[in-house]
Amino acid sequence: MNSLPRWHARKTGDVPLNAKTPIALTIAGSDSGGGAGVQADIKSICANSAYGASVITAVTAQNTTAVTAVHEIPAAIVAAQIEAVLSDLDVDAIKIGMLFSPAVIETTAKCLDTFDGPVVVDPVMIAKSGDALLQDAAVEAMIRHILPRATVLAPNLPEAARLLGEPEARSPEAMAEQGRRLVAMGPQSVLMKGGHASGETCTDLLIDATGVIATCEAARVHTRNTHGTGCTYSAAIAAHLARGADLPAAVRAAHGYLQSAIRAADDLHIGDGHGPVHHFHAQWS
Repeated sequence: MNSLPRWHARKTGDVPLNAKTPIALTIAGSDSGGGAGVQADIKSICANSAYGASVITAVTAQNTTAVTAVHEIPAAIVAAQIEAVLSDLDVDAIKIGMLFSPAVIETTAKCLDTFDGPVVVDPVMIAKSGDALLQDAAVEAMIRHILPRATVLAPNLPEAARLLGEPEARSPEAMAEQGRRLVAMGPQSVLMKGGHASGETCTDLLIDATGVIATCEAARVHTRNTHGTGCTYSAAIAAHLARGADLPAAVRAAHGYLQSAIRAADDLHIGDGHGPVHHFHAQWS
């Protein structure tokens, strides 16, 4: 049989042929429009040179303009998916997105008790259309069960404010202070994402118990096609962690990838509302 190098080695040229394939698992909701959720996560993971596996926590009827229905997957089925993947695939990193309900949150946390790799948590609460993707009763469950499991918690400014029960940060200094308070709630680190702030420069701050350990800045891109940016960013971080990068390097690489995907978003013509970023801007001609 003809022996071909692994796809990752063939693409990057920096991995021995007998190296393990990096695997990132996403635990999140399904977006039928393909721009966010599990669909965006898989695209982002693969575009960042890792193998993507998935656990679906909810099925949304969703497009670029609205979420018209949400069907929660029973907690037992969520558990069965996680156990099936972790019992067979040698998962290197996990990204957690939409969990929707206290039952799914508690089940997910319990299933990850024996996983010792990095966990990226994107505390998905509101869709780009403004529709709720997390039950009100689930916020406290997320704080209690998921935040302490996070290697990095990656909220946007509205999500950080809701977790803390206070107004949104309006400056990098306020972002850093909120990030420190979130670290005190259990995660090893917090990536405060500044895309919702005002101004022509978007600033993201990676914060741990010692303070700000990395800063990523980018010029604001004026496009409405930003559906799935949080999913894409956190999944890319998980992909780079799966490949062995340390956290600051993974965040910087994912930030650069996301900015390129946003800048190329208008090359796609998807739907009538908030279209997706271009996950495969580097691969499509």
